[in-house]
Amino acid sequence: MRYAAPSREAFDRSVLEVPPLSHWSAYRSLLAGDAWPTVDTLDALLPLDSGVRFATQDKALLDDGLHYEVRIARRGAIATRPDNWHDLFNALIWLRYGELKRALNARQLAEIERMGPRERSRAQCALTHFDEGGIIVTLPDEAMVSAWDAHDWHALFWTWRDAWLSGAAHAEVFGHALLEHALSPTKLLVGKALVVVGGGDARAICADAIRRGTVLNDPQELRPLPVSGVPGWHALSGDERFYDTAPCFQPLRAGRTYPAPLVGIAQTSP
Repeated sequence: MRYAAPSREAFDRSVLEVPPLSHWSAYRSLLAGDAWPTVDTLDALLPLDSGVRFATQDKALLDDGLHYEVRIARRGAIATRPDNWHDLFNALIWLRYGELKRALNARQLAEIERMGPRERSRAQCALTHFDEGGIIVTLPDEAMVSAWDAHDWHALFWTWRDAWLSGAAHAEVFGHALLEHALSPTKLLVGKALVVVGGGDARAICADAIRRGTVLNDPQELRPLPVSGVPGWHALSGDERFYDTAPCFQPLRAGRTYPAPLVGIAQTSP
């Protein structure tokens, strides 16, 4: 069933006080205000050198006949529907993660040119899954990756609970659809993750890997991460039993494997 976001008038604004939406407090006025921000308001927040702009998605814009991603690449125009949660969160992602968004767009354009406008490659599906539901996860320890490989959610989130609470292990929600789903506080969220082990700028590491085509060539590369399991991100995450009973913590499917994580700067130093 397609997700229906709550109306702006009715949504529970307390969701803005807990992760992942609390991480967007710099844009709280755009999210919590009684009125929707206009597309022009959002556009004015883009850096002057961003190379893109938010453009109202209307007949005049769509009459160019361009694919959404091609329009961004050729005209710098990000089609944006007014008064729409999905597109508002997409705009916020562009404001915070412009480098990652441009890397995804460049890859999408290359795939469209290779496949044509009517066919979709496995890479396009992977790029879209990350764009919509992606998470960037930084872990300090390969042992945490091993637990994740086995879907040992108790170990990943409870045994290493202190790592998450201290910030040594860190998750950033990148997918705008995932942020939209977070407007409903009872939902148990699961995202699609790229993981970096070690230090360095995880955003830049992921953007570089996407741009070079070393990741997101198949949807199966993406690791499912029960977002609600991150300590402090759900009301029940302080209860150890949560990690054994909640339906978002699925066992590993037979034959399912994941690629090695991306390596941060700290891991590459001699």
